[in-house]
Amino acid sequence: MTELSKQDEQGLRLSFQQALRARDHGNHPFGAVLQDANGTPILAAENSVVTQHDVTGHAELNLVRLASRDVPAARLRDSTLYCSSEPCPMCAGAIVWANVRRVVYGLGMVEIYTVAKMPPDLPALHLGSRAVFSAAPYPIEVLGPALEAEARAVHAGFW
Repeated sequence: MTELSKQDEQGLRLSFQQALRARDHGNHPFGAVLQDANGTPILAAENSVVTQHDVTGHAELNLVRLASRDVPAARLRDSTLYCSSEPCPMCAGAIVWANVRRVVYGLGMVEIYTVAKMPPDLPALHLGSRAVFSAAPYPIEVLGPALEAEARAVHAGFW
């Protein structure tokens, strides 16, 4: 179990709220929140795969799109991205390109695949975010899995 600061707990719980919003809007229950170095939320995004008919509409990627347009690079570098679940390889790559240097997530990738009861022939990359982040030209701090019971709860009855 990952030990979190109160600021990290707050950020992660906000990502769970975004995941619930995604679910309420008819999408898969995944959410992401960006907070600055002081713990002030900057942006939030939810999964939009179903409603936007876009397989790349993951919460983290939606957030990175907004952040890269609206947040100065130096502020991104000093921010933390909170994800209700571990970023997939696509999202992890986008996080690297966005120059975000700190990520905190709820459910780990193996647990996501278990909770979502994903069939083995479903297109997916079973590659953890740390493997992608390790290829970045700078270190990215990663905390997770964390608050797993709460992270799992947003998926209850969905899949």
